[in-house]
Amino acid sequence: MDSSQWDERYRAKPLVWSAGPNQFLVEEVADLPVGRALDVACGEGRNSLWLAQRGWNVVATDFSPVAIDKARARATELGLDVDCRVADATDPVDGAFDLVLLFYLQVPRDGMARAVAACAQAVAPGGLLLVVGHDARNPHEGYGGPQSATVLYSPDDVTGWIDGLTIERAETVDRVVEKDGERHVALDVLVRARRPS
Repeated sequence: MDSSQWDERYRAKPLVWSAGPNQFLVEEVADLPVGRALDVACGEGRNSLWLAQRGWNVVATDFSPVAIDKARARATELGLDVDCRVADATDPVDGAFDLVLLFYLQVPRDGMARAVAACAQAVAPGGLLLVVGHDARNPHEGYGGPQSATVLYSPDDVTGWIDGLTIERAETVDRVVEKDGERHVALDVLVRARRPS
């Protein structure tokens, strides 16, 4: 999907995604000292807002202007200062960040490789990169998410796109999804990598 298609999707309802942060963000980041964070492909900003509420200085980017407008409006409603910018996830990022997030970006593999590489380059010494997305096994073994293999990947794919960082965790993880009173298990990729100090 291009940015105009995502714009239409974000216009269709008040929130496309949940208002709360992603569970893996909370698990991996809750105990980190606050610093400067970059949330790439932030959507409506749920993860950025959660970080800002905890004192992080956050830059949030997405290629959908509608998503960025919604993220900015939600930040304002909550009295949070989040730097919301329209930007493509595959473009290099200026600056160095203590935490870089790339969650659920759904683009073909060459674009994903460029996005992961750009995010890795943006990690400051001692900083952390966290990549979470739909696992390539999910359409056959999990629940929900995109069904096209062209926008899915494995932990090994992600680690192969990261240069200059130490891989601390790279695995397929279960994410419980509740829908219509039923519990389902989705399979996600989770990769955590750190730039040496």
